[in-house]
Amino acid sequence: QVQLVESGGGLVQAGGSLRLSCAASGLTFSQTVMGWFRQAPGKDREFVATISMNGDTTSYAGSVKGRFTISRDNRKNTVYLQMNSLRPEDTAVYSCAARNSWVPTIFEKDYGAWGQGTQVTVSS
Repeated sequence: QVQLVESGGGLVQAGGSLRLSCAASGLTFSQTVMGWFRQAPGKDREFVATISMNGDTTSYAGSVKGRFTISRDNRKNTVYLQMNSLRPEDTAVYSCAARNSWVPTIFEKDYGAWGQGTQVTVSS
């Protein structure tokens, strides 16, 4: 049984930083592609970032590129999302997802396991 548990969300002022963590269990973490997605009130869930099995390849949504960094520690079975220069429009529930794949993907449908999400609120 696969379980993904996010943590690190909270309230931060515009311009501040947060680091989200996603701890995985019930899978072979080093054989998964990991992704971060977010959903703001009244909006569809959108892709944020993804990372390959060994961490050598990453991809980002244009809205976060240059501000967010995805990384992973396969020894700890954990993926991270470092968020800098946060803006009010970054406010959303952030969820991590896992896929048994060689190649990162931006599509929700390609991920088979999801965490419950963690709330990030950025005040103006």
